[in-house]
Amino acid sequence: MFRRKNPHEAFAAALYTRTAEQARAPELFEGCGIPDTLDGRFDSLALHAALVIDRLRTEPDGEALAQAFFDAMFRHLDLTLREIGVQDLGVGRRIKIMAEGLHGRALAYRQALQGGETPLGDVLRRNAYGGRSPGEAEVAQLEAHVRAYAARLAATARNNLIK
Repeated sequence: MFRRKNPHEAFAAALYTRTAEQARAPELFEGCGIPDTLDGRFDSLALHAALVIDRLRTEPDGEALAQAFFDAMFRHLDLTLREIGVQDLGVGRRIKIMAEGLHGRALAYRQALQGGETPLGDVLRRNAYGGRSPGEAEVAQLEAHVRAYAARLAATARNNLIK
């Protein structure tokens, strides 16, 4: 009732919705080979969310924006788990596991995109396929998608991210 409204909440919610749409693009599942399962969909969402969070952090108020985006994402995931029938006691545990998974993936993706030790293709193979072993062509296609998406995010003005 007396909760202070986060000034970034509406923008973050709209950006999360846009990001979730991007993460569900058919070509990710059909061409890139991400399995169209609950785990595969989370892997795709985590991948896209990690790239968006990195983009948001480049803004002057980036940490607050990134946190608002993260909060919007996990509010939605909490609701989704409840809708698919996860018991109340299990939701918190699963959300914690998902948050840790996002954090680990985000760090690995960031390092790979910045030229770290592990090539992006290897990081994708390990984190974006829901435990399935993808083919080389699928990984190459996903890597091209990730690099193009990250470049598009970097070149997009803040307010245009939700368009």
